Amino acid sequence: MFDIQKRLSELKESFSATWKQLDLDMRLFELETLEAEVNVPEIWNNPDVAREKTTKVASLHDELDEWLLLRTQIEDISTLIELSSDDESMLEECSSQLSAMEEKHAKLRLGLRFTGKYDHNDAILRITAGAGGTEAMDWASMLERMYLRWAENEKVSARELERTDGEEAGVKTVVIELDGRDVYGKLKSEHGTHRLVRLSPFNADHLRQTSFAGVEVLPVIRDDSEVKIDPKDLRIDTYHSGGHGGQSVNTTNSAIRITHIPTNTVVAIQNERSQLQNKEKAMEILRGKLQQMMDEQNADSIDKLRAGESASWGQQIRNYVLHPYKLVKDTRTKYEESDADAVLDGKINGFIDAYLDSKLTSGVLADE
Repeated sequence: MFDIQKRLSELKESFSATWKQLDLDMRLFELETLEAEVNVPEIWNNPDVAREKTTKVASLHDELDEWLLLRTQIEDISTLIELSSDDESMLEECSSQLSAMEEKHAKLRLGLRFTGKYDHNDAILRITAGAGGTEAMDWASMLERMYLRWAENEKVSARELERTDGEEAGVKTVVIELDGRDVYGKLKSEHGTHRLVRLSPFNADHLRQTSFAGVEVLPVIRDDSEVKIDPKDLRIDTYHSGGHGGQSVNTTNSAIRITHIPTNTVVAIQNERSQLQNKEKAMEILRGKLQQMMDEQNADSIDKLRAGESASWGQQIRNYVLHPYKLVKDTRTKYEESDADAVLDGKINGFIDAYLDSKLTSGVLADE
């Protein structure tokens, strides 16, 4: 009896601490507020806003319902243990139920890995080939496939926003928007330079070749009040769309290029249906890039940013060796996988988990 009461007390204490760390009371208040808003019929006068809010409601339910259920189960098992103090068979059943709750809580505690300001946001993934011509462009396309396969496995929706193909193979640059639960919180671990070592398929001597590609991961920040940009600091250019599109492609100036003049940060988008949509999407990406620069430079406002001090790729984070042996190794966590083919097929959760666990242990996740 003492043992089960001790376990219950420890679970309650841990549950309460985790609830507080995740600020779930605030999340519940946010959910209740949004539910009240979407229940007002007039909200559908603006379908885009209505859809955004209903999507957020569904996301919050997905995040909170399991916590609320576990809280109820802990309350119920507490009562049941008190009533079963003299019944050994009932105490055994309580112990079994308590074990399931402890396991459930341990799983839910992984949410502590996503306490950064934008961890619950969608993400923009930008892959850019490094120096090395066709080799590097082919490597960039391999990374694109890897992340698209990961997204497919994780039930994350992916939409291409911008693409510049290589002349012979691969891509020079590709920009993808990823929508799903905690996508930025998971993929921020992928931000940096990725290095590939393999026998080159693009030279006659089939020599060993090293290629680099940059992966930039940005949070999608749709609310312009979160990252305030002075319109006077922007230069907005329009140009003809190219590549994918309908009959209007190359006949209208629908593509948008926005330059943040103080930091010389440039964002270009052409794949949306209209100039206005391209502009809105470009501004979302620009807010993400400037927020990332503020984080890197420890600046508390955009006007304190220093141009040229934030490399878009950051440090080299991972090596993918395909010859003379096969190994993928993260330079930060030292986590490695010998099945390089599986990694390139999208199985990167081991690297993501190792990074998040290392940051959780060091207590710095919430500051990223």
